[in-house]
Amino acid sequence: MHLTLKAIGLSILFFLSQTSVHSQVPNILLGRPSSTSITLSILAKQNTSFYVEYGTEPGLYSQITTNQDLIADTPLELDLKNLLPDTRYFYRINYRVIGTGNFIFSPEYSFHTQRKAGSSFVFTVEADEHLYDKKGVENLYQICLMNQALDQPDFMLSLGDIFGDDHNWSTISSGELDILHKNYRPLLGSICHSIPFYVCLGNHEGENDYYFNKNQGNNLCVWGTQWRKFYYPNPFPDGFYSGNTTEEPYGIGHPENYYAWTWGNTLFVVLDVYRDQNDSNVKPGAWDWTLGFPQYTWLKNTLEGSSAMFKFVFAHHIRGQGRGGISNAKYFEWGGYEQNGSNFTFAAKRPGWAKPIHQLFKDNGVSIFFQGHDHVFAHEVLDGVTYQALPMAADSTYHIGMLANSDAYTSDTVEGSGHLRVQVDPNCVKVDFVRAYLPADTVDGKHKNKEVAFSYTLGNCSTTGLQPKNKKQTQLNIYPNPAHDFIDISYSGNINPSTIFRLLTSQGQVVEETPLNRIETKQLADGIYTLQMWTGDVFIHQKVLIKHTN
Repeated sequence: MHLTLKAIGLSILFFLSQTSVHSQVPNILLGRPSSTSITLSILAKQNTSFYVEYGTEPGLYSQITTNQDLIADTPLELDLKNLLPDTRYFYRINYRVIGTGNFIFSPEYSFHTQRKAGSSFVFTVEADEHLYDKKGVENLYQICLMNQALDQPDFMLSLGDIFGDDHNWSTISSGELDILHKNYRPLLGSICHSIPFYVCLGNHEGENDYYFNKNQGNNLCVWGTQWRKFYYPNPFPDGFYSGNTTEEPYGIGHPENYYAWTWGNTLFVVLDVYRDQNDSNVKPGAWDWTLGFPQYTWLKNTLEGSSAMFKFVFAHHIRGQGRGGISNAKYFEWGGYEQNGSNFTFAAKRPGWAKPIHQLFKDNGVSIFFQGHDHVFAHEVLDGVTYQALPMAADSTYHIGMLANSDAYTSDTVEGSGHLRVQVDPNCVKVDFVRAYLPADTVDGKHKNKEVAFSYTLGNCSTTGLQPKNKKQTQLNIYPNPAHDFIDISYSGNINPSTIFRLLTSQGQVVEETPLNRIETKQLADGIYTLQMWTGDVFIHQKVLIKHTN
């Protein structure tokens, strides 16, 4: 059963069944999953009372939390503790606007606690959403998110440039940063009620020392950190996660900016390549850029102390700025050499440091280093370490990064928008670049949404179970097509009660969403539309022409 997709379908049906804004289900975003706990960040538009029911069987909730109150537009973090390791949990939230009648229950959602060693699982990675500066398009980002939900990942990571915005750092206000961070909650909440979310910081978040030391705490870095932590529960050192133990002033506490954990037979390490810098330059280069000795020492100890089969490291970009992957890996703190490539000066430039970062990766068996920033998919290998750059999640031109930055890479650059799907097996890893397309951009048949543009494997994959699952074929028939006043939909195959239909314009705007198999079209403008069908097992789509005149 595709539990995540079922939860999404039920969520949409639930929204359709509500006639009052007072009945709107609170926004839920999962974070910090561990072997025995998970954090629910719950946000409502009105003062709301709620409690959560949860258990290990669908529809059967053996545990219940106490009643709690939400203040409008103020998220509350609820920790579910004493959970069973390596177990899928099902839950729902029961809620009511304070002062109203009976509690209303949400759709059923789910999550998985830490997988045991030897388990197979999937996670997804996205980067550079850039909705704040319009480089990213919200309609396309929604498609990218739904594509990730269909992959049924245990969790997802974003590699930064999510919230922004450092373009006007000297004049931006705390209130503006509140809005920038809040704007992603409805989008991520559409799937992250069942997919825990991790934040890796980008350069445009502005969380660096250059801004931190301005105006005694009234600045982009401090406000950005405060609002990020307010809306998004990132890990901090707690026994399950390791990370930054420093507690910062101005009410920040743990900045929750770099951290690591183990899931199955895989070590995950998320770096912050911006915070600990020379504050005289907002874009430090050469030897001025640094992870900082505390983060470097933590990284070294984390890699050396792990016996995981696979080790993945994530950052917004190698050495923070610049462009490219392995073209940067040889130099300065990352590789030890001067830019001329002939003088190895690491010992002199970093006295007391053991070795350059790439050498740490090589010596400790790092499988893949994932990075964003360059807005293009690129796959490179240096000394057995894969350097993997991610495309933008929602670039509707599909080639911003390819045109601007592909020449900074040495091999395997591919244009397009979307996410990476990573399937982990006990002895094998499979990485797929899954493209996202607006419906209008698939009309010519050259591309289709969710196509795999590039794929590769690591490890012993000869006996892996990572091949795509065979699904029952579903036939979707639309009549009449072209349509005038209505369209009727018939289908066959593996259908369940959570089936929903969406009709979208060529620009990806939803004009109708319904569980019914008849859609009225007389009020819609002439043009080519896309009909999407979601069920618990299938996501398919088909073009339909609406034409009112001969």
